[in-house]
Amino acid sequence: MRPNVVFILTDQQSADAMSCVGNDDLNTPAMDSLAQHGTVFRNAYCTQPLCSPSRASMLTGRVPHEMGVVGNEAGLTGALREQQLGRLFAGAGYDCAYGGKWHLPGYDLDGDLGYDHIIGFGDDELAARCADFLRAPRDRPFFLVASFDNPHNICEWARNEPLPWGGVAEVPTEQCPSLPANFAAAPDEPQLLRIVRARFPRQHPTDGWSDDLWRQYRHAYYRLCERVDTQIGMVLDALRESGHVEDTVVVLSSDHGDGMGAHHWNQKWALYEEAVRVPFIVSWKGVTRPGHVDTDTLVSSGLDLLPTLCDYAGIEPPDGLRGHSVRPAAEGREHDGPAYVVTETSWDPAVLPHSRGRMLRTARYKYVLYSWGQHREQLFDLHDDPGEMVNLVRDASHRDVLDEHRKLLAAWCDQTGDDFLDVRQRGEANV
Repeated sequence: MRPNVVFILTDQQSADAMSCVGNDDLNTPAMDSLAQHGTVFRNAYCTQPLCSPSRASMLTGRVPHEMGVVGNEAGLTGALREQQLGRLFAGAGYDCAYGGKWHLPGYDLDGDLGYDHIIGFGDDELAARCADFLRAPRDRPFFLVASFDNPHNICEWARNEPLPWGGVAEVPTEQCPSLPANFAAAPDEPQLLRIVRARFPRQHPTDGWSDDLWRQYRHAYYRLCERVDTQIGMVLDALRESGHVEDTVVVLSSDHGDGMGAHHWNQKWALYEEAVRVPFIVSWKGVTRPGHVDTDTLVSSGLDLLPTLCDYAGIEPPDGLRGHSVRPAAEGREHDGPAYVVTETSWDPAVLPHSRGRMLRTARYKYVLYSWGQHREQLFDLHDDPGEMVNLVRDASHRDVLDEHRKLLAAWCDQTGDDFLDVRQRGEANV
């Protein structure tokens, strides 16, 4: 019999914002319980650190620029609407429910996309209504998407606005998390990022912030992660009460991360690890490898989620997808994963024309290229420098590594029809 499938999606949660990965600044028992019975993939990356493009990728298994969804104003159109998760699972006979944030582009799901049960946007009631769905009697397997808004409310906190689902209590600064080791912006930080902070003050109201205020930001962010963890716990409690724990696979991820103060960065968009690396847990009690932390497999949350869920449900995914099911790795079997993953980013062309970037992550290195500005090219050794503090572009000993990653990105652009690189940029980059 096919398993039930639950996909839990948070918003703006960085990969390190869980206690099960060794972060002592917060406590996430619900997420930890999934990790206890499943595999945590530590090298999972979103396809774009922005809500709508990332969500479109997860629902379709497609690259953002291929879909034309590279900003928050775009939505799924045409064949994409017919080939997304809801339609696939409904066509396979699943009882489908979508709860919470849609954001393609509206916050509520629009139209008939295969879900018989739709729970509107809003974290206040989402967990309870998802719990009701899980407890309901049925004679066929179910597919539930529970899409929470938090910890996205850190955006309102940074702007000193009311938080939609309740505020965060202030504490003395000495009780706040410390600043990260990579808190300082590097002298050779890409110029484009400095211009972005200046041109988008509403998104980046951090100019002039004191160290204490940054610590308060990190405190608020972790409390919002704990808040959504509590709501996830309500969903998992209902799953246990329903008696379906042992025939349900649960996958947890987030659409993108948050700067969390690293490199003096809040929000997303930038291609720093904190913004692009996301939680990715595959948990099926008694089936997935319990308590395993996978540090070898490279995962594209946008490209690999759909093939993975389809693999568990016995559904044939659409033709032409670039992603891979991570089920073998989650279950401790041999897995032929990709040699690299790519993340793209883009800023509002009306405000900053031609302002884009690409990141390519291999087993050890991370290559980043922005479309213009000083220091637009970066190379990091993530084994020795996980905080991305030493740019190796000018290091002669890494010249071959740099050239290899330039070629890999050029090949990816050719394969996916990405016009990010033009003929002048495919050779020696102007760094």
